[in-house]
Amino acid sequence: MSTGSGDGSGEGPDEGQNPFKGTPFEQFFSGMTGGPGGPGLGGMPDLSQVFGQIQAMMQPYDGALNWQVAEDVARKTVAQSPDPSPTQRQKDAVADAVRLADHWLDGVTDIPSAVTSTAAWSRAEWVVSTLDSWKVLVEPVAEQSVTGMAKALPPEAQAAAGPIIGILGKAIGAMLANQVGSGLGSLAGEVLTASDIGLPLSARGHAALIPANITAFAEGLDVGEDDVLLYLALREAAHQRLFAHAPWLREHLVGAVTQVAGGVEINVEGLQSRIQEQMSGLDPSNPESLQQLLEGGLFDLPPSPAQKAALERLEIALALVEGWVDEVVGQATAERMPTASRLQEAVRRRRAAGGPAEETFAALVGLELRPRRLRDASTLWGSLRQRQGQEARDGVWLHPDLLPTAADLDDPLGFREDAAAPKSLTEDDFDAELRKLLDGE
Repeated sequence: MSTGSGDGSGEGPDEGQNPFKGTPFEQFFSGMTGGPGGPGLGGMPDLSQVFGQIQAMMQPYDGALNWQVAEDVARKTVAQSPDPSPTQRQKDAVADAVRLADHWLDGVTDIPSAVTSTAAWSRAEWVVSTLDSWKVLVEPVAEQSVTGMAKALPPEAQAAAGPIIGILGKAIGAMLANQVGSGLGSLAGEVLTASDIGLPLSARGHAALIPANITAFAEGLDVGEDDVLLYLALREAAHQRLFAHAPWLREHLVGAVTQVAGGVEINVEGLQSRIQEQMSGLDPSNPESLQQLLEGGLFDLPPSPAQKAALERLEIALALVEGWVDEVVGQATAERMPTASRLQEAVRRRRAAGGPAEETFAALVGLELRPRRLRDASTLWGSLRQRQGQEARDGVWLHPDLLPTAADLDDPLGFREDAAAPKSLTEDDFDAELRKLLDGE
């Protein structure tokens, strides 16, 4: 296409004036110019107008998301319903429950306690205390969404679109921050503990429970709230032990989330078609229309094969964590808590299906955190313990390469069936084996 000088000689009315001609953004930027002879120089989009409109939607920030906006929105979402600060009595009850939970767990696993402090959080405190962890988890997903617009352009248009796409990316990041904040605020109304979603969101060794949500959770169970608190404290303390015992596990889970984001493939043809369709009703003079464009699901495309595989790996990892916790807590409560089986089933259903807030978060952020195969994983860990002892069960967590796979969950009773039970070494046997090692044998 000839660049032309804008004098109309030998060119159609739009030729040489809109660098986005033939792309999904042609109508959007033509609208900004008002067609030939519009407000932009030579019919080009008036960049000062574009920048002014979008700058009004955002403040400067680093990264893919404006996390200050996300935190503000999350706290405002929480504030829409009563969120009392935990009383001293509730804080003491949480500390006592975690202390007793650790005592019970000592009898069912050789993995030592990892709890160094306890806390009773309000919903707002959950948002503030876990935000740094959410940044690590959500940032890769957001980055892929922010770069999606540039990827939708053909190569010849990307150079011309560079400056505009850059600032549009910032605007999209600010809008996504509103969505993430809304999702976190909703999630804060449902989470029961710091490790409730299977990821280590709190500081290492910091066991935390949310009394207001636990009270609401207990109301429909026909179980005493003290039992509910203790059962959830057992789960929290078990999570803390596992993450301390397997220091690589945090990075393993975060890496799985990052792989989900990295597996996102922009369906360029489909995305261009959807942009063209939605751009037709877009008012470029109204900054809110871009927000409506995103809310219409502009980047909500079906997962690619790579993303599906990454999602499966994440689900398996979460199921293994939740299954191990389910197994050891089941052991710890078997002879002590008559209501444990009812609580176990309630938690299993809740974790496998996800609550309304978790569904909202997944829709907004594109990240599902559900261990759908929790029951299979719990069966696998229990079977391994019965056949080879709790040492063998817990020893699998020594290295990620030892973890069960999806195929193992298909046959949970057969995991490591051909492996011999670990032998117990006497002190003399241990010294002999050590001498062999030191002597190079």
